[in-house]
Amino acid sequence: QVQLVESGGGLVQAGGSLRLTCSASGRTLSTYAMGWFRRAPGKERDFVAAITRSGGRTYYADSVKGRFTISRDNAKNTVYLQMNTLKPEDTAVYYCAAAASYFGGTNSGDYNYWGQGTQVTVSS
Repeated sequence: QVQLVESGGGLVQAGGSLRLTCSASGRTLSTYAMGWFRRAPGKERDFVAAITRSGGRTYYADSVKGRFTISRDNAKNTVYLQMNTLKPEDTAVYYCAAAASYFGGTNSGDYNYWGQGTQVTVSS
């Protein structure tokens, strides 16, 4: 089992940047594929980005492609989401998730463990 804690959220102006961090404890993170999801007010939880166990392959939602970058440091048991050129529509609670597979994909149901989330608010 792995416990996940997100950090790095906050309030930022449109066009700004934030880096979210997902820190893991328990089992080593290298045994899990990782993903980031978000839930905007009144909406469903949506896929944002995913990365394989080794970090060799990444996948992004079309809405964030070219602006967000997912990465991981297995030695530090940490996953990151670098978010650039933020837009007001990026406002949401962001969650990291771990999947007991090589690549978790875009479906939240394929992930086994979740963090508590961190709020990102982008002002216009």
